[in-house]
Amino acid sequence: MREWLRWGWAQLTSMRTALILLFLLALAAIPGSIIPQQSISPIEVMDYKAEHPELDRIWEPLGMYHVYTSPWFSAIYLLLFISLIGCITPRIAKFARDLRKPPPRLPSRLDRLPASATVDTPVDDALGIAEAWLKSKRYRTLRTDDGISAERGYLRELGNLVFHLSLVGVLVGLAWSNLGGFIGTVVVVEGRGFANAITQYDDFTAGAWVDTDALEPFSLRVDHFDARFETGRVQRGAARVFDAYVEVTDEGVTTDHLLTVNDPILTSGGTQVNLLGHGYAPNVTVTDGNGDVAFSGPVVFLPQDGNFSSVGVIKVPDGRPQRLAFEGFFFPTAVLDQDGPKSVFPDALEPELWINAWYGEPADETGIPESIYTLNTAGLEPVLGDGEERFRARMKPGAAFSLPDGLGSISFDGYSRWVKLQMSETPGNPVALTSLAIGTLGLCLSLFIKPRRLFVRLGDGVAVGGLDRSDTALGLEDEVSELAEALTKESE
Repeated sequence: MREWLRWGWAQLTSMRTALILLFLLALAAIPGSIIPQQSISPIEVMDYKAEHPELDRIWEPLGMYHVYTSPWFSAIYLLLFISLIGCITPRIAKFARDLRKPPPRLPSRLDRLPASATVDTPVDDALGIAEAWLKSKRYRTLRTDDGISAERGYLRELGNLVFHLSLVGVLVGLAWSNLGGFIGTVVVVEGRGFANAITQYDDFTAGAWVDTDALEPFSLRVDHFDARFETGRVQRGAARVFDAYVEVTDEGVTTDHLLTVNDPILTSGGTQVNLLGHGYAPNVTVTDGNGDVAFSGPVVFLPQDGNFSSVGVIKVPDGRPQRLAFEGFFFPTAVLDQDGPKSVFPDALEPELWINAWYGEPADETGIPESIYTLNTAGLEPVLGDGEERFRARMKPGAAFSLPDGLGSISFDGYSRWVKLQMSETPGNPVALTSLAIGTLGLCLSLFIKPRRLFVRLGDGVAVGGLDRSDTALGLEDEVSELAEALTKESE
């Protein structure tokens, strides 16, 4: 059993296994960039499941909607971590021993080396001249009565070790971010705010070390969001400006910030605020059958295409004597043709709100959360208009419609914009980024430093020889010739 364990450990800690695991880790990360991830976009996951039910039956058991926290991805990650540590540790010990050892013994026949030369003329103090030349080229030398052994290129192995240690540092940094960090998203309408508390998030994923009751105390308010699009004939509708004007209160100090897609805000406690997306929130007022305002305010609609044709649900559970609900379609630049209504430009040039209505008896509060983006029609009936057809309304800003049978009314008061913000803490990122920088330096050392040995032996003349310890090294013959030439010049 002990022999099997020793064999297994040797296989796991071999460089070949480490490379295979590194390749598998990169391969395992591919599904996370192709399949929507629950921690980043739960709405896209819902849409993906609805559109691909056959694939969903395969992906769900395999954990493809949360790839980076799945057991199989974590297993590869941990095995790679162990493999690298087991592979690097003995190499560090060997490198330390090599540094203490002097250059190798002087070969008896330098003419058998890959590159050699001979200076036939006796040279006074040949060893002193050769040693001075070698040290000027940063060689470590070992001088004996018969000649000199010289070696350089120790930093190549150091570069290799630094590179592999940096991979361990990257893994540590990523693990630290996963365990001690969090990522959450929230949709905030213009004029409204957000406080960094767990109950304020639409979606929140945290590591095992995160205390969700002690998140960094800061808040923000979205004062205004400015979106501009190309109006010319070339690239019409392409995004040109996405600017969110945000007021942040951090440690009791309120400051104004301009938040853009590639320029996040960093709070004093290390929380990063990113701008992920935006859309429209029609402002509506709903009056119930008793004549009371049962709902008033913006409702977030989700864009469905590049021209921001958006869908949303207006829920009025407090309507009396009947509760009301509306399924709506918002078109920023509305056009009605033979295919139906649609938006032909992403900016709100001709905004319209199209709705159909539902009503039903007031429902008991169950405390069970439900999505604000979908309507559960259980217990509801469609509102019927003339000719017993479904009631539908097409409204421009400022328009209002009364519902049949005294059920109430709805008005389209205008629209606001909303932004999707991502708050995240990744405490291991500095470690990972520093490790990457150090690893790049180590890789450069291992690629560009040439480990080489040169020898000088006294005899009837002076023999010079050398060999490279790397197959990719160049210039050995030239350096041997330069050393021989230096000795020849001294003999003249």
